[in-house]
Amino acid sequence: MPVPDKMIPQNVEAEEAVLGSLLIDPEALFRVAPFLAAEDFYVQKNGWIYQAILSLHERREPVDFVTLCDELERRGQLEEVGGAAYITSLINAVPSAIHAEAYGRIVEQAAIRRRLIGAATQIAQLAYQESEDIDQTIDQAEQALFSVSQRRITRELAPIQEVIRRYYDRIEYLYAHQGEPLGVPTGFIDLDRLLGGMQRSDFIIVAARPSVGKTSLCLSFARNAARHGQHVAIFSLEMSAEQIVQRLVSAETGIDAQRLRLGNLKEEEWPLFVQAIGRLADLPIFIDDTPSISALQLRTKARRLHAEHGLDLIIVDYLQLMSGDIRAENRVQEVSYISRSLKAVARELDVPVVAASQLSRAVEQRTDKKPVLADLRESGCLAGDTPVHLSGGQQIPIRELTGRTRPLQVQALNETTWALETADVRRVWQTGVAPVLLLRTRQGLEIEATANHKFRTPAGWLRLDRLVPGMLIARPSDSCRSQVCWEHIESIEPAGIKEVFDLEVPGHHNFVAGGLVVHNSLEQDADVVMFIYRDELYHPETERQHIADIIVAKHRNGPTGTVQLFFRNRLAQFLDAETRQQPVQF
Repeated sequence: MPVPDKMIPQNVEAEEAVLGSLLIDPEALFRVAPFLAAEDFYVQKNGWIYQAILSLHERREPVDFVTLCDELERRGQLEEVGGAAYITSLINAVPSAIHAEAYGRIVEQAAIRRRLIGAATQIAQLAYQESEDIDQTIDQAEQALFSVSQRRITRELAPIQEVIRRYYDRIEYLYAHQGEPLGVPTGFIDLDRLLGGMQRSDFIIVAARPSVGKTSLCLSFARNAARHGQHVAIFSLEMSAEQIVQRLVSAETGIDAQRLRLGNLKEEEWPLFVQAIGRLADLPIFIDDTPSISALQLRTKARRLHAEHGLDLIIVDYLQLMSGDIRAENRVQEVSYISRSLKAVARELDVPVVAASQLSRAVEQRTDKKPVLADLRESGCLAGDTPVHLSGGQQIPIRELTGRTRPLQVQALNETTWALETADVRRVWQTGVAPVLLLRTRQGLEIEATANHKFRTPAGWLRLDRLVPGMLIARPSDSCRSQVCWEHIESIEPAGIKEVFDLEVPGHHNFVAGGLVVHNSLEQDADVVMFIYRDELYHPETERQHIADIIVAKHRNGPTGTVQLFFRNRLAQFLDAETRQQPVQF
């Protein structure tokens, strides 16, 4: 039996009632305006009248029959709405303005239903576009629905007395629960004290060389947060869901992961194992082990989980195994897109996103093995004395460009036309101290950069540590400064440890420095960057056995520093260091 067509959601009587209420009592606008917009009215002329009332209010003019008619006359809309007679009928439609907010809510709800119908129509049209990628289609469909709900999220002005009361209550609570992190707890006393917990909407990177403990630390964050009632999503690109559970069980029971894998349990360990399984099964943890998941797929799944169960923390293991949704010229740009997407997920869902990241081999190639921010960047950094070629012809050392508030423009290569163009600089900043290499050309040009910094060759962008003498790299042409030519490399040799800097050029992703065309550093979207360093891996005789340094090298909204944790290698488990083995109240 066919379903009869229904009318589009609307309530003309409520629209007229809210307008009449505002004409009777203009003060009611303060209760209605925060949530009701002119486009929420189904009848166009009612929307015009409401907009005219808002305009009078914004100009601090009185709202009544005379001023409203005059405003509509100035707009050329008085006759179209039905003249002064229609305005009079609105005033007579309601006896009192006491229910103005209720009338406004009815109008708003009908408008939301119409938008939902519009979103459903848009989703149907998207579904018929079979040439489009299905993941893109799903993302656009979810965004259409999100745009409807997000319109309802509003914050009203609050008197300072109310804000102070909430602030006082918060401070009083924190005083009674000293040591409580403000965000999602990591479960480690000193780390929570340094970070204040993992803050909502933050993108957090946990970076280290392979087999140092990235996954273990991230799983510790997940387990500790879940124990405190936080809903956690784990996206594991390297390990299966069963392997993740095995690690969690090992940490929960203290049973060697290898014996768990083989099922080699002792008789007395079975009760411990069963109890741990029961405790873990009750934790609000969700695991996805899709290999090479894209940023778009991750966002779609996180949105769904957030809507169905709630979500407080996202773990990604690990960043470099994710795939991009766009066609990027190189892996650097693809990783940059992925990190921006993860930051967007953190902001959209208002949850911290923790992503493990693998460091380059540059850490192993220097005496001091402790990682620095320069090791995290796949695009490398330049020494502070490196002259950057500005668009006006000046050459200024990159360190002198940091902190400038005036807009900067540099020379950059358009890789489509092979011409040098003027390009805007988004920012310049120091990333730390790192070993650099000195590259010298046959024409005498010199530049110092980290091993992972990229130079333009006929074959594409190559890292400095992959270049060899005799290879060609790009530089501005002497005969025509708007064009490039090729220069032979004479030598590459170590140049010590120096302060290094980054410069970002959106769009072109390159610039001219030291007379050569070099790749720029792409935006690091992380709010917090943590490195894991274990001295025993490089110095077996060290006195710091089983000690892991968690180096907070970047903290956008707080202090940086180093926290020591105890690492149980047999269980791949992190614990508070012995001096911090004490309970903490969250």
